[in-house]
Amino acid sequence: MKRDLVDNGFTELLTSEEVDKALTDKEGLAMVVVNSVCGCAAGSMRPGVKLSLNNAKKPAKLYTVFAGVDREAVEQARKYFLPYPPSSPSIALFKDGKLVHFIERHHIEGRTAEMIGEHLAAAYDQFA
Repeated sequence: MKRDLVDNGFTELLTSEEVDKALTDKEGLAMVVVNSVCGCAAGSMRPGVKLSLNNAKKPAKLYTVFAGVDREAVEQARKYFLPYPPSSPSIALFKDGKLVHFIERHHIEGRTAEMIGEHLAAAYDQFA
């Protein structure tokens, strides 16, 4: 579960310093996926994220943190997600260092991978 996104081009952020370095880069579109062990992460979120990357426009920078495992990195990443409350799994899009789109757990639960992939592709088209 933890390697699924890393094996598909995502950079794993393990410390608060790595999160700060990644999210203070002010150029382009970046995505941060808060991965988790829950069924909705495995059944729809991770597959949907991977499907979304087939879109013509997509984030240049792909990052992931793993809730419940990489606590320091997740806590630091969540500071960048404010005003959104902690949510696992979740997906954040940053444009030029600014949070522009956030998908919370309740937008993931009950949705198919295809729906999540389409939602993200539309966000890429809007912000890339």
